[in-house]
Amino acid sequence: MKAHWSKYTLNFAQPGGTSRGVLTTKDSYLIYMESAGKTAVGECGLLRGLSCDDRPDYEQQLQWTCDNIHLGLDGLYAANHEFPSIQFGVEMAFKNLEALPNHVLFASDFTRGTKPIPINGLIWMGSIAHMQQQIEEKLAAGFRCLKLKIGALDWAAEHDLLQAIRKRFSAADLELRVDANGGFSAAEAPKVLEQLAALEVHSVEQIIPAGQWEEMAALCAQTPTPIALDEELIGLNDYLLRARMLDMIRPQYIILKPSFIGGWRGSEHWIALAEARNIGWWVTSALESNIGLNAIAQWTYTLQPHMPQGLGTGGLFTNNKPAALQVKSGGLWFDPQVPNQFTAAV
Repeated sequence: MKAHWSKYTLNFAQPGGTSRGVLTTKDSYLIYMESAGKTAVGECGLLRGLSCDDRPDYEQQLQWTCDNIHLGLDGLYAANHEFPSIQFGVEMAFKNLEALPNHVLFASDFTRGTKPIPINGLIWMGSIAHMQQQIEEKLAAGFRCLKLKIGALDWAAEHDLLQAIRKRFSAADLELRVDANGGFSAAEAPKVLEQLAALEVHSVEQIIPAGQWEEMAALCAQTPTPIALDEELIGLNDYLLRARMLDMIRPQYIILKPSFIGGWRGSEHWIALAEARNIGWWVTSALESNIGLNAIAQWTYTLQPHMPQGLGTGGLFTNNKPAALQVKSGGLWFDPQVPNQFTAAV
């Protein structure tokens, strides 16, 4: 068995606005494994400025991983303890190697094309007019759960936009989620949470910046709007520290991004911790290409999720890998008749 890696830069069809800035490109790294005449691929979904393994020695660690592919999945997973995106890339590559040639990693009704995964429609930050346009497009496409990025524009204008949506659609007809990406201060957050509750918003992700455990715990204890932790999970690679954080903050939900938290294994550990504490969860992508999205989606379906997931990002890029994934009527579908083309040159 041998392995090598390559860099894969994804180009956004439309700039993606968040409270941390506007995204126009996104780098991923692909690990290729060759064995017995077969080639499999795994995606290391690094996100610059956010992933805990966005480090100067990242490519050096990738090369070491490829040079030591003989250590196998367990050995390489342990050796990449500080590099959760490489852990996931290695997991994915080994699983893909087993699954070739059809890329069905987890056989299910989803991969048979008979059942979808319900997903939310993502509304990027931008001008109010641009956000309104995105909302209309998602509603026309059949979405009944929208997630809006907030916290970077004037909150009063964002609040007005949410009010306008709620006047048109009740909470029974349209679920609204918001993602602040840490865009509010601990002092601002209580008022925002009250205003969101009045609009029957399902939840708000990362209302204040990560790392303020005491402040977040106080908010979660009293919030009228359920709070979901997202960035708060990043960098907690120590299993005991994960439990300590959840015990202190006691959020209503956690958001699982496998590329940020050690792939399937890391995500399943977080799920076990959350469920033991009666904390809800759902899975979202972290702007992976269709290689990573395919792996996340197939695994997610096996968990039998009870609420919309955040897995509709495959169409964001102009140069994504062709894949069997399709978004239709507010759901993510897998078409087994469409071949994934993951190992072609990038």
